[in-house]
Amino acid sequence: MAMALHDHVFFYIFVIISAAPLSLSQPQAASSCNGIFLSYTYTGGYRLPPNTSDTADQPYRFTSELTVLNYGLEDLKSWKVFVGFRHREWLVSASNAELADGTGLPAAVGNGTVLEGSEVRDLKTAAETAGDLKQMMLTVGMVGTVFGVAPPNVPMPSTIRLSNDGFICRKPTSQGNNETHTCCTVDPNSKTNTPTDEQEFPLPQKGGDLSIIYDVTKTYDSNYWAEVTVSNKNSIGRLDHWKLSWEWINDEFIYTMKGAYPSNVDSSECIFGSQGEYYKELDFADVLNCERRPTVVDLPPSRFNDSKLGKVPFCCRNGTLLPPTMDPSKSISRFQMQVFKMPPNINRSHLAPPRNWKISGEELNPEYQCGNPVRVSPSESLDPTGLPSNTSAIASWQILCNITRNTRKSKCCVSFSAFFNESVVPCQTCACGCSAKPERTCSVAEPAVLLPPEALLVPFENRTKMAHTWAERKHLSVPNPMPCGDNCGVSINWHVNTDYRRGWTARITLFNWGETDFADWFVAVEMDKAAPGFEKMYSFNASSLDKVKNTIFMQGKEGLNFLVAEANGSNPKKDPKVPGKQQSVISFRKKNTPGIKVVDGDGFPNKVFFNGEECSLPLVYPSSGFRNEFSFVPVLLLMLLPIIWMWQ
Repeated sequence: MAMALHDHVFFYIFVIISAAPLSLSQPQAASSCNGIFLSYTYTGGYRLPPNTSDTADQPYRFTSELTVLNYGLEDLKSWKVFVGFRHREWLVSASNAELADGTGLPAAVGNGTVLEGSEVRDLKTAAETAGDLKQMMLTVGMVGTVFGVAPPNVPMPSTIRLSNDGFICRKPTSQGNNETHTCCTVDPNSKTNTPTDEQEFPLPQKGGDLSIIYDVTKTYDSNYWAEVTVSNKNSIGRLDHWKLSWEWINDEFIYTMKGAYPSNVDSSECIFGSQGEYYKELDFADVLNCERRPTVVDLPPSRFNDSKLGKVPFCCRNGTLLPPTMDPSKSISRFQMQVFKMPPNINRSHLAPPRNWKISGEELNPEYQCGNPVRVSPSESLDPTGLPSNTSAIASWQILCNITRNTRKSKCCVSFSAFFNESVVPCQTCACGCSAKPERTCSVAEPAVLLPPEALLVPFENRTKMAHTWAERKHLSVPNPMPCGDNCGVSINWHVNTDYRRGWTARITLFNWGETDFADWFVAVEMDKAAPGFEKMYSFNASSLDKVKNTIFMQGKEGLNFLVAEANGSNPKKDPKVPGKQQSVISFRKKNTPGIKVVDGDGFPNKVFFNGEECSLPLVYPSSGFRNEFSFVPVLLLMLLPIIWMWQ
């Protein structure tokens, strides 16, 4: 779809940049608003090629304007507006604005999107500007593609509202069929993160799964020093060997770094570019990176005391960011860099952070979506010389990143078993993905077959004979061809071990079928009905999380916090490979979970996370049969009692 839009739409695109006064239909509504006035106006559109037989898939160009006007008593800092697009729209350009989630244009916005200022982020009041609309108002000109809404029909959004904290917006009012507007006022009951009278910018937000702070600590006419701090805020999130990238917007380049290093050291783009023309006396042999989009990696621990590259607090950990629940001091990474600027920004007061930030880890780590930099109050730190004072950054920006789990396959899986059923419900077929053209020997559509417990100890390719033998013993049907494997590097077995009047126990076993060892591994288990009854874990350290409801956090004890990779059997020629394995029993009390039905499914987790990655769970629980309420032996005795009485 993106390529089709690029081919057929970009030719028609122009950017609308407007600071025109309000349309004739708006002044009365705007003048009655003692807050932030918002309006959305559809200004035109026409049919785009190709012509389709299905009218719902026919693309049309649209142009529109979003107006943000401050009629309140306080400056509007870092404005954000939600536009409720709902017609499969693609936004191709937006003057004076960008998408708040950091997505570049063109982008699909059919489920609605939040816009924020790109250059002008703050809007002043009428009182302090004597009614100067150029300082009070901003107009965003939008150009995009909409599907299935042919002129003269108008693709209006479902709603518009201010997304800044601490505001209440009225229900939007329509003006004709091409305009809607609303008024947003300060919520008197809201406790927001807005700046005080002494603060020019708001404090950094506490939300987000991961926070990046970009501090300018020293500034000169041609360059400045920046300190970048990456903080993991998610209680069950994690990154290993992180890679951080961004995009320079004014041809900046990295001269030197401490605490981290570019993955590609290359100054050729500067030498043959405008940077080399301007900095004629600069030795570019010492320049680290001139890429428009550099990628930075952490340094190994051996570099921590390196006087040239290290000696930065929280640096040099091989790119590991643990969750704060494990070790708060290891949930932070920090590095410093010297950034050179280009004309016309050669003055010490012109400071702008890079944009389009991205961060990623290894295969078995969550994926993140980062927003745009937001100016916040300058960071403060203790004076490095030991004096009883704080040192303030010159300027600070915050980038918030959130974990995304929408479209991709899992990277780990879970199997279920229990004392009341001899079979194991294995991981789902293709839980972690399958080839687009699987071999004819397996089926991607067939559900996984039940297995004997010992099958969990052998690789998937060695389980076929065991599965057939088990099916014959248990009179189970076997599909032909057999289902494909789960293709997961890490699998976890949850076994309900016992169930008695006052409590119950389970056993969790971790299997590493991959080639990578996992140091400082952790597992988080969400159990909606059972978690309040958590009592104790025996071979692992475990605790209930305060910030994540009904979740138990587990990690290996000292000496058991290393999940080794798969290894060869004792006789590689005939023995199957052996997975790395860790195991522990966990106990629960029923006192805090009245009415819990362990064998009916309450004893199994709703979600399981390994090193921050959500694992795939089976679709069914082990069948409890007669043991759902009582065992088979008492049932048989009850059936025989009448016969015994008759004999007597």
